[in-house]
Amino acid sequence: MASLFDEIEPYEVGTLDVGDGQRLYWEACGNPAGKPAVVLHGGPGSGATPVWRRFFDPTTYRAVLFDQRGCGRSTPNAADPTVDLSVNTTGHLVADIERLREHLKIDRWLVFGGSWGATLAQAYTRAHPERVSEVVLFSVTTTSRREVDWVTHAMRRLIPEAWERFRAAAQPRPAERIVDAYARRLADPDLQVRDAAAWAWCAWEDDHVAIGQPDSARPSTRYEDPVFRACFARLVTHYWRHAAFLPDGALLAAAHGFGHIPAVFVHGQRDISGPPDIAYDLAQAWPGSRLVLVDDAAHGVDHGDIAAHLVAATIRLAS
Repeated sequence: MASLFDEIEPYEVGTLDVGDGQRLYWEACGNPAGKPAVVLHGGPGSGATPVWRRFFDPTTYRAVLFDQRGCGRSTPNAADPTVDLSVNTTGHLVADIERLREHLKIDRWLVFGGSWGATLAQAYTRAHPERVSEVVLFSVTTTSRREVDWVTHAMRRLIPEAWERFRAAAQPRPAERIVDAYARRLADPDLQVRDAAAWAWCAWEDDHVAIGQPDSARPSTRYEDPVFRACFARLVTHYWRHAAFLPDGALLAAAHGFGHIPAVFVHGQRDISGPPDIAYDLAQAWPGSRLVLVDDAAHGVDHGDIAAHLVAATIRLAS
């Protein structure tokens, strides 16, 4: 099975004014005359790192990567607690993708996303199915209320000691959800309070993502950057507490009408952060889609054969 393609640099980079005081960083890689694809990173707030370029044959694809509102090289950065998150919703991100497509004069493109990016890919396809040629998703999520409750509350059943640390750091008020408590503390005027909350949220991310991974799994070094961890924690809690700003069940309902759009979903059988039933239910709802469950893989692309299956999918869909 194919491995990741060699590292490449973008042939074009830019920033796009999408309104609301927001400017998006974007880059294009591979063949300028190739098959267009857009990459939707995870998080929310992770940003588009160079590894995302490597899922696409650079002789065949024109792959477009961008940093979503509030993160990475886009401005302003949500790590700043004064940055307004009311203009950072799924609807805004979907509109941004369309503005970027129009800016680059692309008619239709393959939509590629993982984790949160899988949710955003479904939301974009729901809004603009005529602009989507194919869809490739991994570590599939729909960011439903049930999924948010699983990660922030019900997962106590699997890792109770880590969950108790996670809950204690949130200092929830009576009847306050943990995700709401974190959002409140991440908006506190005291930098020390905000940073402690960001550290605790990111530690919990490491704890639950590591379940099912090989013993070699290590804490993510990206959280050592104070700007990254503040941005990441603030955006994740913002989107999760609002269940991605989508009506419950809307993405699965929309998928029934996507039979004309080829789709491949790659998901780890050991994924606890986004259990396999999420990907299974989406595949059942999406006519003609293909689901690949990888036995030895959890959440992400750093283990098992998830990356290889994704590359195989992009190669097949290019032909």
